[in-house]
Parts: sequence; structure tokens; C-alpha cells
Amino acid sequence: MGPLPIFPDSPGLTKQSFLGNLKPSSVSIHCSNLQQKEIRKHEHRKMVNLVAAQKPLLHGLMKMAGVQPHMVEIEPGTVMNFWVPNETIKKPKKGEKKSDTPALTKPNKPVVVLVHGFAAEGIVTWQFQVGSLTKKYSVYIPDLLFFGGSITDKTDRSPTFQAETLVQGLRKIGVEKCILVGFSYGGMVAFKMAELYPDLVQAMVISGSILAMTDSVSEATLSELGFKSSSELLLPNSVNGLKALLSVATHKKLWFPNRLHKDYLEVMFTNRKERAELLEGLVINNKDPTIPKFVQKIHLLWGENDQIFKLELAQNMKEKLGEMATFQGIQKAGHLVQLERPCLYNSCLKQFLTSLLESEVQK
Repeated sequence: MGPLPIFPDSPGLTKQSFLGNLKPSSVSIHCSNLQQKEIRKHEHRKMVNLVAAQKPLLHGLMKMAGVQPHMVEIEPGTVMNFWVPNETIKKPKKGEKKSDTPALTKPNKPVVVLVHGFAAEGIVTWQFQVGSLTKKYSVYIPDLLFFGGSITDKTDRSPTFQAETLVQGLRKIGVEKCILVGFSYGGMVAFKMAELYPDLVQAMVISGSILAMTDSVSEATLSELGFKSSSELLLPNSVNGLKALLSVATHKKLWFPNRLHKDYLEVMFTNRKERAELLEGLVINNKDPTIPKFVQKIHLLWGENDQIFKLELAQNMKEKLGEMATFQGIQKAGHLVQLERPCLYNSCLKQFLTSLLESEVQK
């Protein structure tokens, strides 16, 4: 019999000579350890992904809060998932079969569209805001392309294409005017929407974002944070990478078991190739950016401890945007301000929305 494969450095050591030098108790312990390892591997394979297991619960909570999923075909090859107000979904008439894509009615309250960032889909990003808004507003939460079931066969990866696709989707489901709330990557998409479709976008609330990611801002931000590329920061492929992302995205340092990090990576970071292309499509040349003349009111609602897009950058952006822009900082909150300080964030957000709609009535 040939040598045991677990002893590559001792080619002459056979199973017989190895076992002959061991006491029976040693052999049984060795075999027992191997069996335990195999059992643990088998149990790990059978383990339920905790993040995936919580999805039905989150979906149920969202439905209770007043929204449910609705898939929209923008055009052949391009579909976008939206969470839409419960009251806009037409109930089937008596005797009719329930459709997978029921018809929608137009919203009957002021519309707020919540646009997510890069590390999670819509309802994960905005889970603490939905229930706070649905009583007074028709709330829509899209999943941008390559997030949460939204996909396209087109090759364009620019924020402009995301904005155009989102606008088409909103119009297909009956939204004629809306207030955008954009976070991080979603903020850049929101800025594009406001620039290109002023008839649709009434106003914006922007958190942890910028007008456009120039190469100088990208390089400076990544260098300061200690990352070589946007993909390394925003598309982690290891537990340590995800921990590093959470460390720079939050003010308070959070602890989660490694298994939860692994499960999150598996569920939330799909479509990696396409998302890497989205990140490449974000960065523009320093010579290209021009600040559009926005006709909408823009409220910058910021975590004062944001390490990714710092407070100074937000205040500088406010000056560049001019008189249509206002700024409000939230203490003890980082980039993920809406998740770290949800009660205060919601209060600030609703205060802006109320004042905005009151001013519209007075016109």
C-alpha cells in the first residue's frame, strides 16, 4: 500500500508503519478527530444562510409597513424591481385569477422615492424609513440595475443610464412627480434624474453622496481610507473586507459573528462583474464635471462623522449648489446615517418634506 497522502514530506511512511508505532488509543483519537471534522463540514453545508432566512421576515415587515414588490419590464431585456404602495395595487375582481404582475393605480398622496446605495438593495437600505413615511406619503423603493432582481442586457453602466431606466420605470407605474431621497450611489443617480427630468423631480434629499465622482475625488478618498480601488472598498470578497467596509461606513464600531458576515457577502454581493463595471462607470475626468443649474430644492442630510464623503465635502457642495441647497448634520453618525440614527434621520427628513409641501401649497 502506498504512503498516506497526509504525509507528503515522508514518502516512505506507509499506513502499516505509521499505525504500528501508535497505541490503539492514539489511533481512535485520530480517527475520532477526522470524523468530527467531516461532521462539522457536513453540518456547515446544511446550515441555513441567516441573511437569506431573514429576507421573508423583512419582506413581511415591509408589507405591514405599506409596500410590496412589483417587477416592471422597462423594455425587452431590462426589468426593474420596485416596492410600491399597497394601495396602488389593483385587487382582482371576483372570479379573476390573481396576477403575478397586477395592474397599478396612480398614487393618491405625495410621492417619495427612496434610492439605495451600493452595498445593499432598496428595502435593506431604507428598512427604518418606510414605516415612518407611508402614512402621509406614497413611498416607492426601487432596486437599481444589478441589485435585488433588477437586471439589463444593455452594456451601459453610467449613472445616467441608471437614472433614465429608473425614470422609465416610475412613469410606467404611474408616478408623475416625486421627491427623491438618495443615499451614496443612489444620490448620484438622483442628481442625474433631477438634472435630466426636472418635470418629474420636485425636490431632493441627499445623504452621503456627491454630484459626480471625479478621478481626483475618487483617488483622494480611497487613499485616505487605505483602499486601492472602489471595488476593494465597495465589493468586498472576504469577511475581513466586509468588516473594513463597515468600519469606515459607521461611526459606532459594530460587532457581528463571522458567519453573519459570510452570509451577507453571499446574499448581498451578487452580480459582481456588473457592479464592478458600475463603479468604473462612476468615475469621470476632472475636466468633465459642470455643476448643473438645479431648479429643485436640495436638502443635504449628513452624518457628521461620515468618513467616505466627509462633512467638509458636503458643506463645499452646498456652496456650489447655491441658494436652492440647505444642509443639516446629524451627530454621532457615519456614512450609514439612516441606519445608525434612524429616529433622528426620519425626524429631519419628515421636517423637510412637511416644509416643502407647505411651501408648495402657499404658491
